[in-house]
Amino acid sequence: MRILKLLLLAIILVALVVLGLANRGAVTLNLLPEQLAHLLPGAAIQLPLFVVILGAVLVGLVLGYILEYLREHKHRRRANEKQREATSLNREVAQLRRETNRPKDDVLAVLNS
Repeated sequence: MRILKLLLLAIILVALVVLGLANRGAVTLNLLPEQLAHLLPGAAIQLPLFVVILGAVLVGLVLGYILEYLREHKHRRRANEKQREATSLNREVAQLRRETNRPKDDVLAVLNS
């Protein structure tokens, strides 16, 4: 499984290198529409196209991770509550076992020794 994982990562890395080499041309990235460009001078930057593509993919991955983390929050909280409840119940069972295994009478305890 580890070899398969490394092979997949190598294929993705080669694809990213090929994408970068094929799209080295500079493009203008406008941060504002042309009608609003006068409000913020320098709102356009020149970047290689592969940087724009990889940046967009990275932003999408980060946003997806954050949204998934927030979506799973209730499940993690419930799992933590159940873990605390199980720990508490295990302590209670252990305490009850210690209490019920004690001899009820001192005379019987002496006889059992």
